[in-house]
Amino acid sequence: MKDGEIMQNATVKRAVIKINEELCNGCGQCAAACHEGAIRMVGGKARLVSESYCDGLGTCIGECPAGALTLGEREAGVFTPDKAAPLSRGIGPEQGAHSCPHSAPRVLAGEALPAKKTGVSSAAPSALRNWPVQIRLVPENAPYLAGADILVSADCVPFSMAGFHEDLLAGKVLMVGCPKLDDAGEYRDKLARIFSLNDIRSIEVAFMEVPCCGALVRLVGEALRAAGKAIPCTLTKISIEGELLERRVA
Repeated sequence: MKDGEIMQNATVKRAVIKINEELCNGCGQCAAACHEGAIRMVGGKARLVSESYCDGLGTCIGECPAGALTLGEREAGVFTPDKAAPLSRGIGPEQGAHSCPHSAPRVLAGEALPAKKTGVSSAAPSALRNWPVQIRLVPENAPYLAGADILVSADCVPFSMAGFHEDLLAGKVLMVGCPKLDDAGEYRDKLARIFSLNDIRSIEVAFMEVPCCGALVRLVGEALRAAGKAIPCTLTKISIEGELLERRVA
């Protein structure tokens, strides 16, 4: 056994975060504050991914409005920053861990961006109403999901379609992702929990004309069946040139 493997399997008595799931309200703020990616949202509750990812500093505790987090000393795996650090950059195996410190849920006003120092301002107001927007990062019971009209968009669509904000996003909660580059099964399971836990009013799936992008349509359909929900769903296909090719009820 190599030295690195011995260290990885070793345990020491040290401070590790403890989560009271009964008190946890699923807000996701602790996961957003954990730069090491030790905490993630699973089934609407905060969970400790691995003791070895937790540095024991307790940065997350002050972010919890429900008092569900405490630090306690116990025998635990050695903190391994070489494995935890990539998670804080969103590139590790637990990329869904809300590891970005700015990914706490926020409701946005949808106003035009202010003029920058260069004097260049947004030509049109932004229709974005929620933050975060990545499917992996959206808390499963975020307050803005209640009674929402949801736009599940392939992440290439906003770059291709010039009128994305006005024609597709206005009045909707946005969730974006790429079923080819990310874990499709994780998308399906996450969306199923979102559909199950919230009173979603409608869903629109915006996807590119390329074949791989159509998987997003399939994943949303599978998520709806898994959730046992009959939510009105519209499918919108966009060309590489940004043109609206098709818009139909599923």
